[in-house]
Amino acid sequence: MNDWRIYRGVGQPHDGVRRLPEPPPWRDFTRAQDGASAGSQDPSGARRLGVRRRRAENYAPRPAEVDAVNAALYLRRPLLVTGNPGTGKSTLAYAVAHELRLGRVLRWPIVSRTTLQDGLYRYDAIGRLQDVQLERARGARVAGGNGSDPGAGNDAADGSDAEGRADGDGADRDPGIGAYIRLGPLGTALLPSELPRVLLIDELDKSDLDLPNDLLNTLEEGEFAIPELERVADRQPVVEVLSHDSGRVAVHGGRIACTNFPLIVLTSNGERDFPAPLLRRCVQLELEPPGEEQLTAMVEAHLGEEGVAAGQDLIGRFLDREPGEVMAADQLLNALFLTQHTPHAERLTRERIADLLMQRLDRSR
Repeated sequence: MNDWRIYRGVGQPHDGVRRLPEPPPWRDFTRAQDGASAGSQDPSGARRLGVRRRRAENYAPRPAEVDAVNAALYLRRPLLVTGNPGTGKSTLAYAVAHELRLGRVLRWPIVSRTTLQDGLYRYDAIGRLQDVQLERARGARVAGGNGSDPGAGNDAADGSDAEGRADGDGADRDPGIGAYIRLGPLGTALLPSELPRVLLIDELDKSDLDLPNDLLNTLEEGEFAIPELERVADRQPVVEVLSHDSGRVAVHGGRIACTNFPLIVLTSNGERDFPAPLLRRCVQLELEPPGEEQLTAMVEAHLGEEGVAAGQDLIGRFLDREPGEVMAADQLLNALFLTQHTPHAERLTRERIADLLMQRLDRSR
């Protein structure tokens, strides 16, 4: 196939999209990697570590990275990883979880509107109120059909006695307050567990000014309260809630306290400074751009040895960029993947594709 293009710009409908090849391994959202180790059936981890990650398992990261991870594990402290985009900050969390068999990585992506509450838990009070009203309306229709007083069951208009009901027509249908509470990634990471979970708090520098300070107490104490459950703890000392993993977990007394402090990896692109109290609580790591050894291992993990052999020119171009020029490793992977799918195109076309995909990120627009 000489013409690699799917969209040709001819304006006439055609079925060319049916010959679209398989996606790049790091953009394949359809399946988890086969043969993954126990507890690591995580599509995100497979995409980040590479479909051929076994070939890269003998690759050792820089000593500073290994030392920082071990320091965070020993000290039960968060790991703050700073570096340019595409240097592998987020991938470090997945690599640690994969090697230590710590299960699925809990990911908390940060945006400007993110609050501490988003990471701990959410209580869907509106959804619960709607369910109470629907159940009440259903009960009124049944009572009306039986000739009973439709208002007999309206003494709990605020739904406050829903947790304490042990009998009654609607008792077996009431899911309880726990069905409306879902733990966030940070809240799930702090659940009691035999082994520490891995939590990735991604791009903390994108947050507003308050979030780094809001995190301090939770990171220091390793616990938090759920006031909605504390209020009913005398009647319901144990409540099952939804976790970020979509499972159901028991909360005792309205409080969650970790037994093994999670490995928390906070990433930052260095776009802002963090307050000293946060820095004091973290092990800090500055990630350098990947060198030839790291790039070769990365390409081999995703595209195999043939990808390394066919992409030597682009790998060299990536390494020979000017000092201070910011370019992400995934730009190189994109260029290698696409140029591999244009083997019969003219060299000028392949170079044009590479130019399109490997543009410096710090260039002014």
